[in-house]
This record gives sequence, structure tokens and C-alpha cells, in this order.
Amino acid sequence: MEVVLLERIEKLGQMGEVVRVKDGYARNFLLPQKKALRATKTNMERFETDRAQLEASNLERRSEAESVAEKVDDESYIVLRQAGEAGQLYGSVTTRDIAKLVTEGGMTITRNQVILDTPIKSVGLHGVRVALHPEVTVSVTINVARTEDEAERQARGEAVGAEAERLAEEAEDAALAAGEVFEDEDLAQAAEEELEGAAGEVEEAAETAAADAEDGAEADDGDTAEDED
Repeated sequence: MEVVLLERIEKLGQMGEVVRVKDGYARNFLLPQKKALRATKTNMERFETDRAQLEASNLERRSEAESVAEKVDDESYIVLRQAGEAGQLYGSVTTRDIAKLVTEGGMTITRNQVILDTPIKSVGLHGVRVALHPEVTVSVTINVARTEDEAERQARGEAVGAEAERLAEEAEDAALAAGEVFEDEDLAQAAEEELEGAAGEVEEAAETAAADAEDGAEADDGDTAEDED
């Protein structure tokens, strides 16, 4: 079926484009959601008549979404689930679950706005995209854990990794700047040593985070064993 899009649809097209889609996709989603019209002569004329109003409305909604995006981009949400020893969940975290979490956090969204590239079926930190508007998407982190303590350890590990990455980037920038500004080999060597030092900090931070996670996991296992006794 050929349809004319009334708004931007990811991986499909921009407002005003005529595209060919599967009949089921059109009938079950695009048409009832008023995201498109059948590309008939009458509907094309109707679209051109309403185009200015549609574009103005779209611009207003995008502006509102951008304001919300500044507040929620990179936010983290904790989901507690039962899981096996290897971290595999007994089930999965669904788009409905995520929409509920984000809504409870103060931003109302629907499950259709949650974009899951892969199913969430394991403990850990999972990046998820949320479409606030067809042209505005934010990223949030879903922290899936068996306990609050495990969630906190995972969050600390993420913070350590981010800080280590920042230090490494700063050291690399300094080394590049030194190489461009100075031709002195001693200064270039000093910049290289600074970069190596930052790399060492990254490795040390990663080892510390891994050790904390392992200690916490052992503690959780011990608590579980005591509960079973």
C-alpha cells in the first residue's frame, strides 16, 4: 500500500513523503495512529491543503519534546528481577515495564515510544532509546539487578568507567596538542607518558569496579544460602 506520511517515521521517511508499506503495517499502525494517509488523489490534495498547519503543529510538539529531553536524557532507572546465577532473568524487561518506570519517574510515555534494539533478558546496565517525538530521541539506562545493593554496585561501576574514559580522552587531547605545538622530542615523550598514565588509571578503575562487583556477588550468594538454610 502507498501512503503519504503525516510525520517523520524512523527508517521510513519524512513528513510529506509517499512510501510503499505492507498493508498490515498501514492498517494496524500508520492509519489508525493518524501518522499517514492512503496516497489517493483526494488525500494528497487534502495533505497539501493542511501541510502548513501540520508543519506548525509538528514544530510546536518538537520544541516541547526538546525541553523534556534536556531533563531526562541519560537518566537511569532501576528494575529488580529474579535471575539465575549467570544473571539470566526469569523472563524479560518489556517496553511496557520501561514505560511504567519512566512515567513513575515523572515523564509520561507509552510503550510505543520505547525503542528496544534487543530484548532485555539479563542483569546489568542496558541502554534504551525513548522517542519523545519523531525527531527527538533520548537515551536512558535501565539498571536491571536482583537486589538494591547489586543495582548500586552496577551504577558505581558505570560512574567509574565514565570518569576513566574522560581522563583518557583528556590525556589523549593533551598529547595531540603537545605534538602539534611542540617539536621538542622530550615534550612529546612527556605527553606520551601522560597518556600511558591515564591508560593505567583506566585499567585500575576497571579492576576496582570488577573486584567490587565480585565481592558483592559473593555476599549476595552468601545471603541467599543463609536464607535457604
